[in-house]
Amino acid sequence: MSPRTPIAPATPAAGLAPVSAPPGGGAALRIRPVRLPPRDVLALGTLGIRTRKVRAALSALGISLGIATMIVVTAIPASSQKALMERLSALGTNMLTAQAQLDLKPPVLLSEESVDMVARIGPVTAVSAVANTHAVVNRSDKVDPDTYAGLTVLAAQDNLLSLINARVQSGRFLNRTSDTFPTAVLGSVAAARLGLPSVPPGGPAPQIYIDKRWFTVIGVLEQTPLSPDIDRSVLVPWQPARTELDFDGHPTVIYVKAEEPRIEAVRDVLPDTVNPSLPGVITVSRPSDALAAKRDTQTTFSALFLGLAGVALVVGGIGVANTMVVSVLERRREIGLRRALGATRGHIRLQFLTESVALSTLGGLAGTLLGVLATLAYTAYQDWPPVIPATAVAGGVAGTVLVGAIAGLYPSLRAARLSPTEALASA
Repeated sequence: MSPRTPIAPATPAAGLAPVSAPPGGGAALRIRPVRLPPRDVLALGTLGIRTRKVRAALSALGISLGIATMIVVTAIPASSQKALMERLSALGTNMLTAQAQLDLKPPVLLSEESVDMVARIGPVTAVSAVANTHAVVNRSDKVDPDTYAGLTVLAAQDNLLSLINARVQSGRFLNRTSDTFPTAVLGSVAAARLGLPSVPPGGPAPQIYIDKRWFTVIGVLEQTPLSPDIDRSVLVPWQPARTELDFDGHPTVIYVKAEEPRIEAVRDVLPDTVNPSLPGVITVSRPSDALAAKRDTQTTFSALFLGLAGVALVVGGIGVANTMVVSVLERRREIGLRRALGATRGHIRLQFLTESVALSTLGGLAGTLLGVLATLAYTAYQDWPPVIPATAVAGGVAGTVLVGAIAGLYPSLRAARLSPTEALASA
């Protein structure tokens, strides 16, 4: 009798756990499917992308254009909106003015503490004031005083410029240094009438004659649409107005900036704050019509963002779903072979679902980059401040993962339902 040939142990089928017999013989243990580690899942899921690079690139291009469209239609209107908001804000959407009625006899004087009292209102972000000194200004001491009738000399606080959204055309505005000297800043109309359209840089500063005292002109303002009275005024520091022009310290007009959502509430309490004893004699300007336009614009743009972003995501998801269905039909031989070697329905389902998510994610990342670059280029061309909402970028990437999972759900289930014999026979 010849010796028996040793038999090699059987190799377990791919995707199946080894089978072992219980001690003492008997029936074999139940076969358990092998759980694929995440690295193997990713390798299988990207197999179709790596082997069909051109098709994967074209498929990713579809969702890339969808995500790029979502970012562009979100970021470019947002940039345009910000530019528009800045222009509307320059029209004084958050500014109010308070002053005593002009036709009262005797005239009502605002208290010297009124500016500080207004500053203590919660929503108020800034407050400043000017006061009519009733002084007379001349180009020199040898000119007829009536020549410059109509120009007003105002005592002004240092922060007035930011309150009325004004700009200096040449020179500089009042500051703490100039507050101790007899200096002056001219409005645009006052500068033209006084023959001083600008302050020469580096040269001797011109002087003007105010109530028989010389004041050095340190700056000229551009036209101020928010405060036409400032254009026809000569602004002097608060303290020199007291010492040189016998100014009594009572403000004439108080300028207030407040938080836009609470501007109406600030307007309601301003009279009682400025003059608690006689609030009825205080006139407060109403909020600018530009504020209502600004709020309407914000609402319109928000609705537009949501609609366009939703359409772009749906278009991208349909493209991925179509690609994955075709991929399943073309790869039936691969599916049948893997099933015959032991891969379970869950393995096949996970493979195609991972491929769909990976394909969508790659397209989403490329689309995000494309959308950001397109937005930066367009806003630079339009000279707008670039605004790329973080929610659009994060939502674009997260949305592609979700879209990929939804788009790959049906193709992955269809692939998992194919039996090995059906898949190999139809290949």
